[in-house]
Amino acid sequence: MEPTTEVVTARPAPALAAFIDRYTGYRLSGFAPGLHRGLPSRHMTFIVAIGPTIDVVAQTDPRQTPDAYGCVLSGLQASSATISHNGYQEGVSIALTPLGCRTLFGMPAGELWNTSVEFADVVGPAGRKLWEQLQELPAWPDRFAACDRVLTELACHDRVVTPELTWAWRTLVDSDGTATIGPLAEEIGWSRQHLARRFGTEFGLSPKLAARIARFERARHMIARTPSFVTIAQVAASCGYYDQAHLNRDFAELVGCSPTMWLAEEIPSVQDDTGVAG
Repeated sequence: MEPTTEVVTARPAPALAAFIDRYTGYRLSGFAPGLHRGLPSRHMTFIVAIGPTIDVVAQTDPRQTPDAYGCVLSGLQASSATISHNGYQEGVSIALTPLGCRTLFGMPAGELWNTSVEFADVVGPAGRKLWEQLQELPAWPDRFAACDRVLTELACHDRVVTPELTWAWRTLVDSDGTATIGPLAEEIGWSRQHLARRFGTEFGLSPKLAARIARFERARHMIARTPSFVTIAQVAASCGYYDQAHLNRDFAELVGCSPTMWLAEEIPSVQDDTGVAG
């Protein structure tokens, strides 16, 4: 069987758009069984499996036991997880920003930093309901609508991240990590130390690390999509790295391998699809 990849994207309902960037439905079949890396991102990991479970054989925190998830929810991370697959993967990936963790789940994203959990263990029956409905619905628009219904029911818009931290997060990620922390703190009216403390408590990582992950994410998207005649050194320069060696060091620390090895080993990933249909 020839490998096939189906990817369908959509916007969430308006009530969820402030903290969910998109839904991505994916179906990958005909690939050789193997391993996939779950990489650091500006989004929390929130994936509803359809059919086979999501089998995490190495967690981002090595102290956490490997596990299989029907619907996995993870905080932000600064290292890669390893997921085993049998050549077939299907599900819906929800591009949840950490700004939505309070509104949807009643907790700061920092409480889930570097940790993966079964969604139902966080929200109770609604988590099981979401998983069950997606198993039963064959069409992508119906699956996305089910996500809208369940998550809108969970949302409490009185639970929000403070305006200062919301602005700081969005400024860092919208700049793809090029915004500098000192002026950011000055604009808010806080010291760098106070911003770092508040930011870390809310999101689980420092502003500096958040900027690093946003810059890395832009670079890996470019590496995955640019023609072969565009060099990794050119990608590094356009993303604000000092040189290719600087980018290679980030890949080694955040991914666990070089950019070229990642490209050679990785099957198509829904994390690399940022377009939205409709």
